[in-house]
Amino acid sequence: MKKTNTVNAVKREPLTDTMLLMTITICIFFVMYILAMVLFGGGFLHAQQIFNMLNDNASLIIVSCGLTIVMIGGGIDISVGAVTSLVVMSCVLYLNNGGNIFVSILLALGIGLAFGLVQGALISYLEIQPFIVTLAGLFFARGFTTILSINPKKVAQPAFVNLMEFRFEMDFLGYTANNGTRIPATMEIGVIVALVCVALVFVLLGFTKLGRNFYAIGGNQTSALMLGINVKATRFVSYILSGLLSGISGFVFMMHTGAGNATNAAGMEMNAIASSIIGGTLLTGGVGNVIGTFFGSLTLTTIKKIVVTSGLKDPWWQSITTGGMLCFFILLQSIVLGRRAKKKKTN
Repeated sequence: MKKTNTVNAVKREPLTDTMLLMTITICIFFVMYILAMVLFGGGFLHAQQIFNMLNDNASLIIVSCGLTIVMIGGGIDISVGAVTSLVVMSCVLYLNNGGNIFVSILLALGIGLAFGLVQGALISYLEIQPFIVTLAGLFFARGFTTILSINPKKVAQPAFVNLMEFRFEMDFLGYTANNGTRIPATMEIGVIVALVCVALVFVLLGFTKLGRNFYAIGGNQTSALMLGINVKATRFVSYILSGLLSGISGFVFMMHTGAGNATNAAGMEMNAIASSIIGGTLLTGGVGNVIGTFFGSLTLTTIKKIVVTSGLKDPWWQSITTGGMLCFFILLQSIVLGRRAKKKKTN
């Protein structure tokens, strides 16, 4: 009597659009960085280069997390850079007038929350276009920052200066200089804050009902309504989270620079949008992942460092390469998702 094999072959599920685009971004980042190590060597061969990228872009990563949430839900927020700037200037002035560090953190969160609440209410409940509302928020925040102070202000409070200058040292990731001195790898506190924000947003989007609702309303608002999702409330929450993360970003930005300026974080909103798109978040909504956004910001920074290392130090070359990269990733997303949709139809 023949024995029948009862074990069925397990069919692998194809990657979701979100996971596929995130995987492509991560692969491109590592390929790009390895090529930079081979072609340029120098700082790219040391772990400190990665930490420098994280130190310089911790605030951008935090803002990009908030923007990813909003974009997944089908919205946009171009006020994040201006809100970050307003938070920096407000906290600098407060600290220089004898303020407390803990209260300055609350001030940063309060400013971010206020923008999130107002903009979220106008967009979600009055159904005004997100671009118009957040553009008004951008002008308001930039204008108010200038009212606070036209001149650059440096934080002089000793307690904050000590906090700003603190570094986590990792000798095992360091390197030995030509004179034989051991130089440890160093990381700022802001990087830890940024990584915690990435982790929390990752859990929110991937493992909570609220996160699933963001994807649902971004993918198809009508279907989300039919499923019983409160679209207005969900979109409102996305802008509140974006505002809060902008507030955190402002405080981290201040810890990195130690100063406030009316032009602080200029263009940060565009870099945050670019990081999200490069990381696989679609402007149309419903697709995206904060891990992809994290690697998107690193990819953006890496290409800028490659441009500078190659001798093209003029700022416009960085803008040109950023624009070219953005076009490349948008085209790549269109091709990949178009082919997947075509394949699904044929199946």
